[in-house]
Amino acid sequence: MTFPLKYAFIASGIALLLSACASDYTFKSNLDSKAINDYFKVGDVQLYEGSEQPKGKFELLGLVEGEACQETKQDAPPQMAVARTNARRAAADLGANGFVVKSCFMITEADNSCFSRALCVGQAIKTPTEK
Repeated sequence: MTFPLKYAFIASGIALLLSACASDYTFKSNLDSKAINDYFKVGDVQLYEGSEQPKGKFELLGLVEGEACQETKQDAPPQMAVARTNARRAAADLGANGFVVKSCFMITEADNSCFSRALCVGQAIKTPTEK
């Protein structure tokens, strides 16, 4: 390769890179911008289960449940973690910042909507926030 031809390739490569950066680029996402806070509100709800229980005073907001459904026999089995997450989302909908698990269990009898399901039931609570 001759010396001037080498510089021509380098210059054209740099020009190509710079033109790519200057293009009219739009970003597409499957996240709904109007519901973005709904996606992450579960993270604001503390999970209390087993020996870990809330300390101090708290306000009981109500009973909530969450479920995970295996719609057909060929689908993946329901996960208890998904049921707990859905219960935390329900607690967040009530304005809670805590979810106290009372019971989680599997239902293996099929019904009209699920082949099997995981279900978690507990209390949505509001604890004082530290300032």
